[in-house]
Amino acid sequence: MRIGDLDYDLPERLIAQEPAARRDASRLLVLDRATGAVSHRAFADLPSLLRPGDLLVVNDAAVFPARLDLRRPTGGRFDALLLEPDPADPLRWEALLNAHGKIRVGERLAVERGGGAALVTEGWRAGTWTVRFEGTDDVRALAALAGRVPLPPYIRRARGADARDPLDRERYQTVYARDPVAAAAPTAGLHFTPEVLRACEARGARRAAVTLAVGPGTFRPVKAERVEEHPMHPERWRIPEATAGEVRGARAAGGRVVAVGTTAVRTLEAAAAASPDGLPRAGEGSTDLFILPGHRFRCVDALLTNFHLPRSTLLALVMAFAGREAVLAAYREAVRAEYRFFSYGDAMWIA
Repeated sequence: MRIGDLDYDLPERLIAQEPAARRDASRLLVLDRATGAVSHRAFADLPSLLRPGDLLVVNDAAVFPARLDLRRPTGGRFDALLLEPDPADPLRWEALLNAHGKIRVGERLAVERGGGAALVTEGWRAGTWTVRFEGTDDVRALAALAGRVPLPPYIRRARGADARDPLDRERYQTVYARDPVAAAAPTAGLHFTPEVLRACEARGARRAAVTLAVGPGTFRPVKAERVEEHPMHPERWRIPEATAGEVRGARAAGGRVVAVGTTAVRTLEAAAAASPDGLPRAGEGSTDLFILPGHRFRCVDALLTNFHLPRSTLLALVMAFAGREAVLAAYREAVRAEYRFFSYGDAMWIA
């Protein structure tokens, strides 16, 4: 697959900068995989698209305020995006450091607003670094005090204090988020309200959770000319025993496994690929699975997702699920109808 196969035209004005007034006020584009037909609904209509016996599988990873403002002794300022801690030392973190000048191992960087410092201990692959925090014994608590919501770069906010930060802290988070391990939101779930979840249940659809610690690798643009050569940043996943049982029960009863978001797809498919019978088993691990057209889906029958960036691994996954031409035609229709795109944008149902 060539990089140009993941391109489409998108006017910048359609990139959503703020969430909808209500979560479930988003629009919902419906794509029929069998026919390629497209129709237009509201997200609040989602329960009517479900069938009794369907299983919604959500990613319950919560986003923590993972973006810290750092200051050099010379006064230069830049930010760090915290990715994940070292299991052997919770004060050591892998991080993306966004600095104008060269970063050096051994630099001690002051943490703005929160106090303490981050010592750069080593460089790593794919532009990430290892830092060890000083002056705190709980980095997540420090981030909760001093950090900012790790919004993607296409959502523009003022550096430092921003009047919309409380709104972003609420809305760049699903209503069922539980485990604060993610540096980016599983955005397909942002549209759900408690009322919509109850309506899904009333329809006869059950809900189960997996956890994928979403990192920037999920959203990093593909730059390799041959898409297959793009390296995926590994992300940690966990499937509880109850969820594995729900998936098997739904399949045995003829229900559909509905993945809420591409992160749920990757978790389910990574676990299914390692299972002798092709259905995920309970457990945890790390995956760098890159789902491209030609992938044989073992577990997922329907997909709820947002609209994704050109040249992204997420768009490749959606094309693998529904077909490249059908997806591009649906995206052209979404542009024509002026849907809102990306993390704070509208949603798409594919079944």
